[in-house]
Amino acid sequence: MINVLVTGANGQLGSAIKSIANTEGLISFTYCTSSQLNITDADAILENFRSYDYDYCINCAAYTNVDAAEEYFAQANAINGLGVKYLATACKESRTKLIHISTDFVFSGKHSLPYTEFDTPEPASAYGLSKYRGEQEISKHLSDYYIIRTSWLYSEFGHNFMKSMLKLGKERAHLSVVFDQIGSPTYAVDLARFILQLIQKNTDAFGIYHYSNEGVASWYDFAKAIFEEADIRIALSPIRTAEYPLPAKRPSYSVMDKAKVKASFNLQIPHWRDSLIEAVKNNALL
Repeated sequence: MINVLVTGANGQLGSAIKSIANTEGLISFTYCTSSQLNITDADAILENFRSYDYDYCINCAAYTNVDAAEEYFAQANAINGLGVKYLATACKESRTKLIHISTDFVFSGKHSLPYTEFDTPEPASAYGLSKYRGEQEISKHLSDYYIIRTSWLYSEFGHNFMKSMLKLGKERAHLSVVFDQIGSPTYAVDLARFILQLIQKNTDAFGIYHYSNEGVASWYDFAKAIFEEADIRIALSPIRTAEYPLPAKRPSYSVMDKAKVKASFNLQIPHWRDSLIEAVKNNALL
């Protein structure tokens, strides 16, 4: 039996893992919410790891309010930076393999070609910087780790773009969405499936990997597809980012190259539009 700790278990990805975990009979999961295990408490983390024999830790705990991080960077960094350091230290002591979820926001968005794992991060926001600091802490303190950078995460769980669009689509007759930010939507359940596959393989192919669904889209394209799949009739207008200013700067282009993860784990990754069909159907069942 493989023993796995999931931190931030009530978040979007933690919930996605729970939704498919009952199909993984060879893995025993321990789910800890932020109130049950606060990763900013170094002593609590060490005590927890010393009390249980974990083979893997999936760190889903994160400060994800991109705009608030501009004003409250210390809070974001306490979770995304220092908290990750404490987890890495505990994993090293207990010989636990760490699977950490990072983000496309570690990149500036100035590229015109998909980012590879060998491109140097250059965060353009406080949130992106806090996540990059977490990556640096892991590589500094640990050797047995997987850092998985993902992008535009959505699902039937938690708060995300798809659920916001479905809500607004029922409330409004018209909506404007930016078209000049390009990335790859990622269905959290697909990411969860990959993580469980990674654990089952139990390899030592450690390092940084990029994972998102196949294909690219703007937020406008993504919104249009959501409304189409949900059969919501709404007038949708494309606008530039400058017309909808927010505190945090977003990457204008954050498509990630997935050649490494596909070759390393023999993956067939679904296209984002195909996964969106599954997500919309699952959301309607909740």
